[in-house]
Amino acid sequence: MLEVEGLEAAYGDSQILFGVDLSVGQGEVVTLLGRNGMGKTTTIKSIMGLLKPRAGRVRVQGRDLTGAPPYRIARGGLGLVPEGRQVFPTLSVEENLVATAASRFGTPRWTLDTVYALFPRLKERKRNMGNQLSGGEQQMLAIGRALMTNPRLVILDEATEGLAPLIRQEIWDCLKQLKREGEAILVIDKNVDALAAFADRHVILEKGKVVWRGDSAALMADPVLKDRYLHV
Repeated sequence: MLEVEGLEAAYGDSQILFGVDLSVGQGEVVTLLGRNGMGKTTTIKSIMGLLKPRAGRVRVQGRDLTGAPPYRIARGGLGLVPEGRQVFPTLSVEENLVATAASRFGTPRWTLDTVYALFPRLKERKRNMGNQLSGGEQQMLAIGRALMTNPRLVILDEATEGLAPLIRQEIWDCLKQLKREGEAILVIDKNVDALAAFADRHVILEKGKVVWRGDSAALMADPVLKDRYLHV
């Protein structure tokens, strides 16, 4: 589904990523973990074409899309839920969703009806503007907007940052449902225990390098690992 090999990226003269490798298979949930400033968001930007890599390869379903513009990455099957949600503030909930609707791989799986079934609260607020929503509602809208592109893989950057515990649980429940339905997911978040309950594999970044990878059982069994790289 997604293969990232030897990814290097920089902002000007400051190199941030040093040979990052990761992959997400069909129906897998993979997390990208690490403390703040370790290169997680830069990795996502490089995958999505928002930052051109210095070196390495990004392949989506076998197609080399390294450094392609974001619209081509999206057409290739990646849907992004960005850090900070970035919903359109002066569009209604329904307009936000319709604005990104696309059907690139046959009959669309995600429509207004299926997104509203996943997030009933969005249906209740469908005529409200984006800037009239709570933080949790905006995150639901950002996820719904990504799903309306009918992606093969959903990428979430800081999936539950700044959300109340009950809303965080709603987002986790949503991701678990997406996994049950076979959606491939790459997710960044700080709530390691919640992620370990349903993610298949984890990749930890430290100063732009992959320092550990493994499954949830190995991650949760190693408190030294968590304390050293995640501070949890």
